[in-house]
Amino acid sequence: MKLDSMYQEVILDHYKNPHGRGLRDGDAEVHHVNPTCGDEITLRVKYDGTKIEDVSYEGQGCSISQASASVLNELLVGKDLSDAQQIQETFLELMQSKGKVEPDDAMEEVLEDAVAFAGVSKYPARVKCALLSWMAWKDATAQALGGADAERKTA
Repeated sequence: MKLDSMYQEVILDHYKNPHGRGLRDGDAEVHHVNPTCGDEITLRVKYDGTKIEDVSYEGQGCSISQASASVLNELLVGKDLSDAQQIQETFLELMQSKGKVEPDDAMEEVLEDAVAFAGVSKYPARVKCALLSWMAWKDATAQALGGADAERKTA
């Protein structure tokens, strides 16, 4: 129980003190909406080669979706694309675990504050909230690095 309480505090802290909020210059921009609950995010990415120079966003929605965007910014800015993709895949694995994956030391090292969303994975309706910014980042990255054939999508 103490761990769940700590995780809730991490999520609330990122919600109240967001990292990366406010759209800045970028190489690509996408807008994603979670039709289930109405959460929205507009996300921009900026690359320096394959290194993530910046991830900025504007959004509205629940504390989970907004905190997840903040954590994404904190985890991915400054990383090479391959490292960022590994972080995204690890987060996706955690979110799709339906609460069956307990974060171990290795996962905590990769995900840092993002392990706070482990409890969210038990609630399928909330998983989309947590993944909204991560799917937007993935699409914006495809657009920025892959050209115009990436398209806007609904999470």
